[in-house]
Amino acid sequence: MNFLAIETSTEACSVALVHGDVVLERSEIAPRRHAELVLPMADDLLAEAGLKRQALDGIAVGRGPGAFTGVRLGVSLAQGMAMALDVPVVTVSSLQALALEAPDDDASILSVIDARMGEIYVATWRREDDGGITLIDRERVDTAAALELPEATAWHVVGTGWATYESVLRQRIHAPVRSADGGRYPQARHVAEVAARRFRDGEAVAPELALPVYLRDKVALTLVEQGKA
Repeated sequence: MNFLAIETSTEACSVALVHGDVVLERSEIAPRRHAELVLPMADDLLAEAGLKRQALDGIAVGRGPGAFTGVRLGVSLAQGMAMALDVPVVTVSSLQALALEAPDDDASILSVIDARMGEIYVATWRREDDGGITLIDRERVDTAAALELPEATAWHVVGTGWATYESVLRQRIHAPVRSADGGRYPQARHVAEVAARRFRDGEAVAPELALPVYLRDKVALTLVEQGKA
């Protein structure tokens, strides 16, 4: 099948096009420029593949968690394109897409996004024999200092939460850290990887049912809270 995947939940803006067995991608670290980049990226990929939008069978999107504006933008664009083309949508956890940036071995994966305001978006995963990954515990927003992790023999850590809170997270991880990369972001190619399975399994939904996941409702600290931070 042919489908577009969009991921705009963090500083990285990326779009991928799945065209049969071929995956094409555009990605750029571009804070606050996602709105101007996504559609041109999509059009470039379609042109490269020699496809028109009407050839798409579906849209996939990173549903968050992440930056409120970025998550809303990605989901809104996916809904709008899917409605216009009368095709279904698959939403994919941005933490799951991020976890697929980790090396492919038997270590558990901690995906952690800097949520600002002293918090992180976090989830843990394990690799499966078929190449997919499974959520070990729930996705959540937490502080690095309060993070509780399941038992594991080793960890890969990916995401901006590591770059911000490395020293604190090292105290919370009670197994060897096999690799750690705070410069990784959720990417559309991994949204596409997860979505391809879900499209095949009939898990796509109508555009109006494709909803964002924020994990928290608060956007910013109050002035009082800023003074205490």
